[in-house]
Amino acid sequence: MGLIRVHHLNHSRSQRILWLLEEIGLDYEIITYKRDAKTNLAPPDLLAVHPLGKSPMIEMDGVLIAESGAIVEAICAVHAPQMVPEAGSESHIRHLEAMHFAEGSVMLPVLLALYTSRLGEGAAPLQPRIQEQLDSHFSFMEASLRESGHFVMDDLSAADVMMSFPAQVAVRQGRAGDFPKLAAFCDMIHEREAWKRSIERSKDAGAGYWSF
Repeated sequence: MGLIRVHHLNHSRSQRILWLLEEIGLDYEIITYKRDAKTNLAPPDLLAVHPLGKSPMIEMDGVLIAESGAIVEAICAVHAPQMVPEAGSESHIRHLEAMHFAEGSVMLPVLLALYTSRLGEGAAPLQPRIQEQLDSHFSFMEASLRESGHFVMDDLSAADVMMSFPAQVAVRQGRAGDFPKLAAFCDMIHEREAWKRSIERSKDAGAGYWSF
């Protein structure tokens, strides 16, 4: 098997891919891209890799893989099957739900909050609905955490990796007091040596969050 290459954009969801690779103990190469300082958009260089020009993307065994959930599933299937519940079990259904929720349901209000935050008063009519949806989705995540402090399994799983980003968004929004279990989940992540190594590799002090 060849070296995994990660197309990594600073201040983005691709940090959790680096974290996963560090947890598994796989060697990898980072190709780093920087957001535009004024627009905060990804650079056009990423378009040369994939038509949508987004990150994360990885190259594994000569295959380009986009979409965070697909990347996590592909890596775990080959290198860390213990991070995914047994197929056919109820836990595996919960795993599938979490994997899709992390990039589906919860990211819609998160992105709406991000984009409308730049519109000032023009976005005022939308804010109550957006905030209601953020509260609803973060509350669901809070309630979904197990006594062990993990999602789905009682040890680190692929679901935790995927859910780490929206959980960190909630804390970054100053909602730690409202969602103490999510805050504790984020603290647990940040104390893991693999997370610290991923930050050091990427040199991304703001990794894992979007500020808005």
